[in-house]
Order: sequence, then structure tokens, then C-alpha cells
Amino acid sequence: MSINITNVGRRFARFAALKRINLTIKDGEFLAILGPSGCGKTTLLRLIAGFDTPSEGTIEMEGNKVSSPKHHLPTEKRNIGMVFQSFALWPHMTVRKHIEFPLKHHQFVNQSLRKNMEQRTNDVLKIIKLQDLAGRMPAELSGGQRQRVALGRAIAPEPKVLLMDEPLSSLDAELRIAMRSELQEIHRLTGTSIVYVTHDQGEALAMADRIVVMNQGSIEQIGTPQEIYTHPRTSFVAHFVGKANLLKGSWQGRRFFPEEAAHISWPDFGVSKELKQESIYPVRPEQFFIRRDGGEIPGTITNRQYQGKAMRYTVQTAGGSRQVDTDLTDYFQLGESVFLVFKTIPLADAKEVETGRSENVGESV
Repeated sequence: MSINITNVGRRFARFAALKRINLTIKDGEFLAILGPSGCGKTTLLRLIAGFDTPSEGTIEMEGNKVSSPKHHLPTEKRNIGMVFQSFALWPHMTVRKHIEFPLKHHQFVNQSLRKNMEQRTNDVLKIIKLQDLAGRMPAELSGGQRQRVALGRAIAPEPKVLLMDEPLSSLDAELRIAMRSELQEIHRLTGTSIVYVTHDQGEALAMADRIVVMNQGSIEQIGTPQEIYTHPRTSFVAHFVGKANLLKGSWQGRRFFPEEAAHISWPDFGVSKELKQESIYPVRPEQFFIRRDGGEIPGTITNRQYQGKAMRYTVQTAGGSRQVDTDLTDYFQLGESVFLVFKTIPLADAKEVETGRSENVGESV
């Protein structure tokens, strides 16, 4: 199902929870709405679901208007499925009964599914990998299994769009990672459009076809996970997704001169005009080397965190605290004086490929 959201706003008294949101959700895509608490992402999902009405603007589903200040199509008349953070399972129903329930009562269930309810139920149980636990009650299941029941119940009637509000946030870290693969597989098998609300950048980057990054009721950027991560448009996106170091300095043509590094300039590898207007250059933690001598930016190691595959250091420089990820073989002591060096990134990853230009990173001037 395609969804068009045009100039949608939602106010609560004097507070603007959403500010002129414009978004098109493509048929069959996995769209993540990403942002911190209070950014408006759940409010937007509630408007799509029909739980609330916009103060301005319109929402269309497959070309039909479903929401505006003067027009509201009830939730039960929208061909959608919902998965909540709390699972919302019925304690007196078995796993099988949960899957059967929407097949009996969902308004948009295809008659062929209803007539072959047992086969459809078995198919869904196989998709969510609970065919051997069909007779169990929710209290007899693990957290991940209960989440799969909620997913199965939502996809059983073959809704046109599946709306998911922080569905993995109540699970432990290991289960969350495992469930990401489950969700991706379900999306591939069903082809249903998914709108997935989360504050977890890892979930959005790992699963989504496109990501909508929201902040304070507005959309900051829309793009593929790679576009959002490698070419953030605003300082908020750069820091929120990937914790980029935002270095201040000056732009002179296509080169950036950081304030805290004398006689050094860095090339423009697709930095947005918004960041250039703020005189900012974003550097990801993995884009810095730490050296004991011969570097560009002097600093001091103030913190060290072991992260399994890497070590994250906090380096205090003249411009502020910088986050740097290194190999485990690169070991530095707290309080040690070091230098940061900006890594050369492959030419194929640079926007300058489009113009046929090539410049060395960290070139002295």
C-alpha cells in the first residue's frame, strides 16, 4: 500500500507535535521512522493508523483520503496491521487462537483466507517459526516467542500495511538482534509495506529500505541507510545517527580548514550545504586514526571503552571531546598525549567521483 502524507501537522493546545510533514511511503517498502523521545514519530504513526486526526494536512492511502481535519476514516476501515511495544496478547488464548482471531474478525480478510483458515494459520505459524508451540499460552512463551505471536497475529489477515511502534524495545539486547532478522524475513515473505517506529539507530540502519529521521516534530532527512549514515544533511542527523564528531572550521571552495589543526585542509566528500553553512565537517569515530606522533590534531585520551570488536576512545582536543574507534591492537593509556589523523576514504565512496576530481586527505597547505 502506498501512503501519501501532505503538509500534516498535529497540535495539542499550543504545542506543535508535528510540523508540516510531507512523506510518501512506497508500496512494499520497509520504512523506519527514527528519532529521540518526543520527536513526534509515534504521533505520526497514530495518525497513519487512524487513532488520531491531523490538525492540518491530509493522509491518503492508495489514492484515497483517509485523514484530514474534517475527514477521518476509522482505524477498523483501514487495511492495516499493528504491532505494539507491549505485545498486547490475550492471556486466555493459545498461539494458534491468536493467529485465527483476525482471520475470523478482520474486515478486509480475503474470503479465500477465511475459507482456508486452518491452512493460513499453519502457514503463518511456519513463518513465525512457532508451529511446534501452537498450543501454548502466552505465559508459557519467552519474550521473543511472544513477540513472534504478535507479529503472526498482525500479518495473518494479509494487511496492506504493517505499523510497528518500538516492537523490540522490551526485549534484551541479544533477542533484539535476533528479531531483526526475523522481521526482515517476514517482510521478504509477505511483501507488506512496513512502517517501523524506533529510537534505535542500529535497528533502522540494519532493517529499513529507507529511514525518516525526525527531530522536534519535523523531518530532518529521508534516505537509504547508507545515505543517512555517510551523507547526513544536518548536524542533528550526523550526531544522532553514528555519533559523528562535528568539527568547526571554515570552508574555502571545496576544502575544509579545521580550527584545531594548523596548516591542514580536508576535501569535500559530499558534505551537505546545511553543514557547510554551519561551518561544520562531520567525522565518524571510525574515520580517525590515533597516533602518538606525526598527526594533525593534538589531544589527550580521557576515556576508554572496550566494545568487543573495537575500542572506543574519548580524545579531548582544543575543539572538544572526540569519539574515536580503533582496532583492539591499538592500545592507549588514559592521560596519554596523542594526535588524531583523518583517514583517507576510498575514491569510489566520495561524491567527488561524480565530478572526476581526486584530492589527498589531510593535505598540508
